[in-house]
Amino acid sequence: MRRWLAGIALGTVATLALAGCSRPAGTDGDLVDDWAPMAAPTVFTPESKTCHPRLQEVGYLRAYAPVDCEQPHRVETLHVGTLTDAGGANPPAAGSAGMRAAFGECDREVRTALGGDWRTSRIGLTIVFPSPPAWTGGARWFRCDAHETRSLDDPIPEQRATSLSGSLAGSSPLRHGCFNASIQGDEVAEMVAVKCTTRHRAEFAGIWRAPESSYSAFLKNSERTHRACRSVIAKFAKLPDDGNLQYRVGTIVYHPGQDEWRSGNRGVQCFLWSKELTRSMKGAGTGALPIN
Repeated sequence: MRRWLAGIALGTVATLALAGCSRPAGTDGDLVDDWAPMAAPTVFTPESKTCHPRLQEVGYLRAYAPVDCEQPHRVETLHVGTLTDAGGANPPAAGSAGMRAAFGECDREVRTALGGDWRTSRIGLTIVFPSPPAWTGGARWFRCDAHETRSLDDPIPEQRATSLSGSLAGSSPLRHGCFNASIQGDEVAEMVAVKCTTRHRAEFAGIWRAPESSYSAFLKNSERTHRACRSVIAKFAKLPDDGNLQYRVGTIVYHPGQDEWRSGNRGVQCFLWSKELTRSMKGAGTGALPIN
């Protein structure tokens, strides 16, 4: 089509010249130099502070349909970042430098937006990269998507009709509290959230940030993890962090999965485990948790 249009235009100019016609006032006879240059192609970038009907693992443009955060939704984009130095034919995978950089920024920005650490609550974090075709076309954005989870053991996104921004700034029903733990042998089968004024045996105490290591090395050194969590519990319950602490309280540990670990998540969730309780052990002291 472009060739056909150009041919007609050139033929018209030739006819005018043969007829001896003068150029219209204000023109120079050049059909090209006065055309505005074509704009450089732009790459789609999603917006932060937007909500979405469902969880996305890949940022396909055809599936991008944000909704008002006051309308029913399951996911909220709290931050959008850019990987300026990322290369490769495909978006970053777990364990790559790009994924670790994106997770670090998302972790920081999401904690700021929420008003607290998302790991202390029923909130999950997902890093969403562009689709492979968009990445090949130059897209280098990543979305930091947060969602309310159904429970500690069930990460399925719950439907909401309010924003998560600021939801952890004060007391929040999303924060982990007290639990009834179902134990099978040495394993925790399930943690069921209950009010701290009802009978329970477990309570969330805080987060231990594990040092850098391979995932296999982390798993092998489980005693170090439980010892570190006992220190978190000691601070939470105002107990002496000494050799007798293990005789006052037990520990339940929830740690990141392998892909989360390789992506940079070092947040270990620490829970105290004790005899039957009917109140929170926060600041309770040695009288509430004596040596057994």
